[in-house]
Parts: sequence; C-alpha cells; structure tokens
Amino acid sequence: MGLRFIFMLTRNDRTVEDAATHLGTALSVGVRHIGFKDIGLPIEALKALNETIKGADATSYLEVVSLDRESEMASAKAAIEIGVDVLLGGTRIDDVLPILKGASIQYCPFPGRITGHPSVLEGSIDEIVASAKALTARDGVHGLDLLAYRSKENVPELMKAVCAAVSKPVYMAGSIDTSEQIATVKTAGGAGFTIGTAALDGKYPTRARDVPSQLAAIIQDVARLNNHISPFHKKNLDTAFGGFADAWSPKIAGQINDMQIKLAKFEGEFVWHFHEREDELFFVHKGRLLMKFRDRDEIIEPGEFIIVPHGVEHCPVALDDTCEVVLLEPAATLNTGTARDERTVSELGHI
Repeated sequence: MGLRFIFMLTRNDRTVEDAATHLGTALSVGVRHIGFKDIGLPIEALKALNETIKGADATSYLEVVSLDRESEMASAKAAIEIGVDVLLGGTRIDDVLPILKGASIQYCPFPGRITGHPSVLEGSIDEIVASAKALTARDGVHGLDLLAYRSKENVPELMKAVCAAVSKPVYMAGSIDTSEQIATVKTAGGAGFTIGTAALDGKYPTRARDVPSQLAAIIQDVARLNNHISPFHKKNLDTAFGGFADAWSPKIAGQINDMQIKLAKFEGEFVWHFHEREDELFFVHKGRLLMKFRDRDEIIEPGEFIIVPHGVEHCPVALDDTCEVVLLEPAATLNTGTARDERTVSELGHI
C-alpha cells in the first residue's frame, strides 16, 4: 500500500462550516481519503458528508476530539451512527472497543499521553513506543493515529521508532504542512498522514493558495513518493520513424510489461520464418504490407494490423518503396525467428 493522504475537513480540531464545499473540491481533484471531527457541525451534516464520501467510493474518517471519557464515548457512538470507515484518535480504548464491537469500523487510537485542545502529544519516545505496543496488541485496534508533529520529541525518530515497534498501520497527524514532512513520514514507515488546516489556509508550499491547488500539490508530492509518477510522454510516429533510415532493423520505442513496442521500416521482401513461442502484431503506419502465409497472402493497408501467431510461417513484403510498421511482441522476439541471415538483429537500438 502506498502512502495515504487523508484530507481533514477541519481547523483547530473542529469540522469547518463550509466542509461540504471543500469536500466537493477534494473529490473533484482526486482525494480518496477524507475525514472530519464530530465537533463543528451537527450530526445530520456529518452524515451528509459521509454519504457523499462513500458515494464517490472514497474512504471516510472520523477523528476523535478527546476532551473526557464521555465525549470520547460519544464520538465512538457518532462514528457508528454516521457510518464512517475509520475512527481515528482517542485514548480510552477500554470504553471505545465495546461500543465498536460488531461494527465494520477500523479503529486507530492515539498512542502516548494526549492533553490540551488542540491536542498535544506528551511523553518520551520510549513511553510513546510502549503505549503503541500495548494498543496494537489489543483485538479491535487496527492501527494508530500518531500525533507526531505535536510532540516535543525528535519527530522523525519518534515516527521511525513507533513504526518499527508495531506491525499495524501508523497514520501521522499534527500540523503537517510541507513536502519534506510528508517525505519524512514515508521514510519512517508511516502508512499515511492527515492534513487539514494547512491546505484550507493555503499554507502548503505551492504557487497558489486556493484549496484546489493546495490539494493538487499534495497529491502530486504523494504520487512522487509512491513512485506513481509516469516517466513517459507521448511519442509521434512520424517523428519517431524519421529518426532512423535502416530497413529490417527494428527499434525499441517502448515496453509494456514483457511486451515491446518496436518500429521498423520494411523494404522489399524479408525471409520466410516463424517464431517458436512469440506472437507478433504488425500495425502499418505508412505504405502497404503484404504478409505471405503458406495458405494465402494478406495485404495490410495503413491503419490496419495483423496478428501472426507463434509457429506460423510467414514472410513480410513491403509493397511500396518503404513500409513503416509498428510491432508489438515479446521482448525476446528475434526479428528473423527461426531463420538466420545478414538481416538478423540480436541487439536492438532504441528510438
């Protein structure tokens, strides 16, 4: 699982009044994990938020604002009534676990000692790690919500120590507002992180301060950390074919899993051959291709393709001066197959 970005519709530990507007924005830019608190809006408004999140096939989170035992138990009951997927935060697991029993809600409480409002994480790294171990050993606890960036300890070391000590997911929270902090979460082994106020107030470092731009920047940074950024750009066939002149010498233009996209120029008649294991696709870009088989001949016009199964003997012939062909075939395919002559190419160039 890649690093998970959880967008919190909150400011100062309260769900913002215009949460519905920001939710629409988040879903439109592709945020798939969205949370809120049970303080700031009435329960019916929170239910509506959750319905919108679930209706978009996204994951919903409720984070507990732990003021006292009664309010934490009320948050757990609210999580069930609202129907969220994940309950984050809280420290009174002996009170919360019986409430959540039988519900399909993942529970990720706070490790360590939590005080104040907004919440602060207190205690040494060793104390917080011990708390994390004890919590994750309990049935019904699915992970942890670590207020790492609200601790006075060395935050990278704290996150790394907690992640190393437990086998369940650890989500980081507490005023994360830079790409460097997100990268630190990833390096430490965190499963995800929450950002709320930073994006809502335009604090995340990017050119624009509006919420759509803030969320888009965070999504891009997370995609980069998760290696979900494509290194490939479009290619123009006319330009690519213009980059070489030699005939019957395929050039590798791209690769899809074990299949290679090759470009080749055909001139005149090739050699009769077949491939023992590899199927081939011939797509004619320019010119006309005659594909000879032992039982028939096929003419492939520009914009058409033909598939030659493995084991089928064939002989390509360019009907015009030069025929430009796109090949799709396994990387191990030798251009002359079972035949060998001066046109056999064992090491292909790239284009």
